[in-house]
Amino acid sequence: MFKEQGYIRVGAIVPKLRVADVKFNCEEIIHQIETARNNQIQIVVFPELCITGYTCQDLFEQDILLQESEKALNKILEYTSNLDIICILGMPLKSENQLFNTAIVLQSGKILGIVPKTFVPNYGEFYEKRWFSSSKSVIKNEIELLRQNVPFGIDLLFKDNQNKEMCFGIEICEDLWAVEPPSNKLALLGANIIFNLSASNEIIGKKEYREDLVKIQSAKTVSGYIYCSSGINESTSDLVFDGQSMIFENGIKLIENERFDFESNLIYTEIDTKRLANDRRKNISYKTNETNIKYREILIDIKDELKELKRQYCKTPFVPENKKKTDEICKEIINIQSYSLAKRLLHTNIKKTVIGISGGLDSTLAFLVITKAYKILGISTQNIIAITMPGFGTTTRTHNNAIKLAKKYGATLKEIDITKSCIQHFKDIDYNKNMQGTTYENAQARERTQILMDVANNENGLVVGTGDLSELALRLVYI
Repeated sequence: MFKEQGYIRVGAIVPKLRVADVKFNCEEIIHQIETARNNQIQIVVFPELCITGYTCQDLFEQDILLQESEKALNKILEYTSNLDIICILGMPLKSENQLFNTAIVLQSGKILGIVPKTFVPNYGEFYEKRWFSSSKSVIKNEIELLRQNVPFGIDLLFKDNQNKEMCFGIEICEDLWAVEPPSNKLALLGANIIFNLSASNEIIGKKEYREDLVKIQSAKTVSGYIYCSSGINESTSDLVFDGQSMIFENGIKLIENERFDFESNLIYTEIDTKRLANDRRKNISYKTNETNIKYREILIDIKDELKELKRQYCKTPFVPENKKKTDEICKEIINIQSYSLAKRLLHTNIKKTVIGISGGLDSTLAFLVITKAYKILGISTQNIIAITMPGFGTTTRTHNNAIKLAKKYGATLKEIDITKSCIQHFKDIDYNKNMQGTTYENAQARERTQILMDVANNENGLVVGTGDLSELALRLVYI
């Protein structure tokens, strides 16, 4: 049911870990896969080199570590042989006299594909080139692993058999930091979900920088981005790893974990792939990029097992929960509108504006925008012609509010009652004014518009009106 609607539940697990203790790590990974399965997660990602640990250093040159890694992978394959969950694990893998830092994608006991890391860091506190080769050094695009012939490379797209809009790609840690991350091309080729296996150490300010990277990449590629990094148990030196995990969708953070946890932790939510696909169709940039890039499509089978959605949608999506942020946005809205109006007044060399004020929120906002534009330009507010036009449904409260508002800001107030003119109009078209339907309401709106336009023509002024979007935004604030 939920899969048909485009939802797919994804998760990120930071497992409890012992560096180079492959057997311990394997058991913990299996335990966490079971936890993910119990939470109906359809695709789950683990950190970079989670089977061995990222900080094994020169132990990566020891055959026994690599052999134990393959044994652990085999054990995980056996455990998942009857499971539908798709798992993405990090492990070192030797091929053609080279060692690669890879992401292994597996499901139901089968290795679906292997993605090697492209950008191998070798600066600051990182020495990865001492052990690992880049994907640019790959010789074969298919390798044999545990008696399976497996696609190998960064050109892999994993697509659902039934719904091709459910498509994911993979990059590893430093790949995201690069000028041109692999996920750029993966997104252009159709991947609307990106998984990142990472081992990012912690220093002051890096948490915010890392989060900004994920947010921007998710927004730039219009994708769901699942980032999973190694935890506090990882370190064997003076480096500290915080285990930051987060899930973004088109630049919006859906969920993040608690960092610095010695125990395993899991986060998960649903990605709305139909929404992402729709956003991409509307984004003309996706149509103008070159997409004649060679890639391989790996067909997968995502089971539709969700019973309910964990994801929560905000009832006021345009209103931040943080009051300070809300105030900043409201100030920005006023600035955008008032400076836009000020520019129009400068361009037309018009000093007078005409506005209909009802005493409601929408016309009040428009009126305040005008007063700020006049303040910017140094124009007297007496040049604002505020017209209140009471009719059949006008209440005393809103009428009085409109009058007080105009007087407070020193605007020129006019009151024009539209009741008689509307009644005459109803007689002209043989309409029963007791039938309070669409004609009844629209007649008043059209009469008010005619008055505003005629007064503007007579005063050589501009009519400043409101619109559906401003009304909607104002209502959302008060839901």
